[in-house]
Amino acid sequence: MFGGPDGMRRMMSQETSKPKNLSVTLARFGGFFKPYWPVLILVGILAILSTWAQVTVPGLLGQATDCYLTPGAAQTFAGIPGAAATTNSAANCTYITNSTALTNPERLAGLAGLTLKVIGLFLVTSIATGLMFYLMSWSGQHVLLNMREKVFKHLHNLSLSYYAEHEAGDLMSRITNDMETIQQALSFALISVVTGIMLLIWISYKMVKLSLPYALLSLVVVPFMAIATLWFSSQARKAFRKTRTEMGSVNAELQESISSVREVQAFNREEENISNFRITNAANRDANVRAVAYTSALAPTLEALGYLALAIVTCVGGIALLNNQPLFGTVVSIGLVITFLTYVQRFNQPIQQIAVLWTNIQSAIAGGERIFSLLDVQPDLVDAPEAQPMPHILGNVEFNNVTAGYQEGLHVLKEVSFAAEPGQTVAIVGPTGAGKTTLINLIPRFYDVVGGAVTIDGIDVRYVTGESLRKQIGIVLQDTFLFSASVMENIRFGRLEASDEEVMEAAKLAHADSFIERLPEGYKTVLGERGSGVSQGQRQLIAIARAALANPRILILDEATSSVDTRTERLIQQALEKLLEGRTSFVIAHRLSTIKNADQLLVLDQGQIVERGKHSELLARKGFYYNLYMSQFRREDTEESLSDQRSPGNGYKAGELAAAS
Repeated sequence: MFGGPDGMRRMMSQETSKPKNLSVTLARFGGFFKPYWPVLILVGILAILSTWAQVTVPGLLGQATDCYLTPGAAQTFAGIPGAAATTNSAANCTYITNSTALTNPERLAGLAGLTLKVIGLFLVTSIATGLMFYLMSWSGQHVLLNMREKVFKHLHNLSLSYYAEHEAGDLMSRITNDMETIQQALSFALISVVTGIMLLIWISYKMVKLSLPYALLSLVVVPFMAIATLWFSSQARKAFRKTRTEMGSVNAELQESISSVREVQAFNREEENISNFRITNAANRDANVRAVAYTSALAPTLEALGYLALAIVTCVGGIALLNNQPLFGTVVSIGLVITFLTYVQRFNQPIQQIAVLWTNIQSAIAGGERIFSLLDVQPDLVDAPEAQPMPHILGNVEFNNVTAGYQEGLHVLKEVSFAAEPGQTVAIVGPTGAGKTTLINLIPRFYDVVGGAVTIDGIDVRYVTGESLRKQIGIVLQDTFLFSASVMENIRFGRLEASDEEVMEAAKLAHADSFIERLPEGYKTVLGERGSGVSQGQRQLIAIARAALANPRILILDEATSSVDTRTERLIQQALEKLLEGRTSFVIAHRLSTIKNADQLLVLDQGQIVERGKHSELLARKGFYYNLYMSQFRREDTEESLSDQRSPGNGYKAGELAAAS
């Protein structure tokens, strides 16, 4: 696994260490919201309505205090030079020169009216906030749906080389864990931060309108709050980006360990795997602890600054009241002090809320960066701008001086040339690492050539669409993959529109029908993950049936019969003889029976064709293939010949067979 957990983290850290652009990430999020702009406009209207209701309440409280609870309390300021007029803008009422001008019933009635207004505003706030969060969650879920589908589609378009370099667990983490952080931000955090910022601006405006000097004193701690928020947030963002990376490493480690549990137990590697996972898990813990440290420190810092602001408002206003002095030319009343205290308290709440929820947004941004970095990966193989659909394939395949490799400067195939005529079977043999699999991967264009060209019926495969090309090519790999679905659905994967009868006919052709019918529910039997529930050989037969159903013009078999016994292989060979009629086929096999029947045998060594011809011709030359045959195939050839001689159909009796054994 890329050198263990440390190697995985190194690979991931290289990706996340690239420069990040917050504005670009937010803009790309905005692009996903474009289809839902009417809903967002409605959310904005509700946010304005909710904010208006919240900033109106403090003024009503001040009005209730000065106009009905303590009418005339500010009259001591009347006539003081430099004092404001007898109108208290905080309470928005005119002081009564005679405190007895309002009777108690009138004061009670006025107070009741203001109380009803406050209750009404709270109801407006609750309803608007509830609708706002629902609509934002609704649109956010649709955005996540589109993002997941886009990522999933993109993963299917990436080249095989990308999957050779990246862990499946990390890719899964981006679709699950990173998407989860975005979901939390879109469902609650984002709208809370937006409304919080709106509330801060509106409250600041109201405070300045009431008394600019008093507002400046009340907001003197705001710059320090901003500095603390920006610094802690920037550190938290870096930390959360690290947590997303480490979480991907944890998922990659889990995915690999679960997939290889049989090998782990077979080689007694449990303790080593646990130790490796402990290292990965500890790195994830440390990253999260670091992120939490920054986020935890921000909230109490802002809370302390908020209490300092409340102390300033109370102290300065209280001194002005006790000394019966105006504050910088503004008449100070109890209602004005209460109004400012309420505003400052309301001002501090969204700041603290933003600080807490901003961590969710930071984590979501870090997750978004990982998702967008995946979406930005360009497939190595794309259809050429002038690519046309592949016409009906006849089966003439030609390699013209083909050079290919997976890394720049490192060539696996070197100037390989050969031609296969329609209907021919081409067997490919050679030692491990000779380039056999690379050769057949070039035919369906899983990889591109570095030099030369691969043509089918005279058409370069680089200039036709990949879908139209692969639709006419069937592949059966050594490591057969079956889906967690019924046997019928697994075979039908070769041609989705095939009827049940056609599926069963393909299974009969592959000699898979006999064991399928013995399964608990026959063709409707649901297989487990990767086809668990049937043997490796049976999985191979199902894969061959799948290829037969696809009815391809070109068939590629990569060790297709390596996991079946000799008897089953003979049945498959009989099926393949019928299946390969009129089709061009390329076979990588270690079984001599396949090689013997090939129309053309290519012998690869170190990326080059060192010999070619038929089996008997190559043996007669006593060259590279002869040595390969003597070390690898001779024993199998002898065993097959002896088995044929011993079969009852060859004149042996039961006793003779026993004696011969």
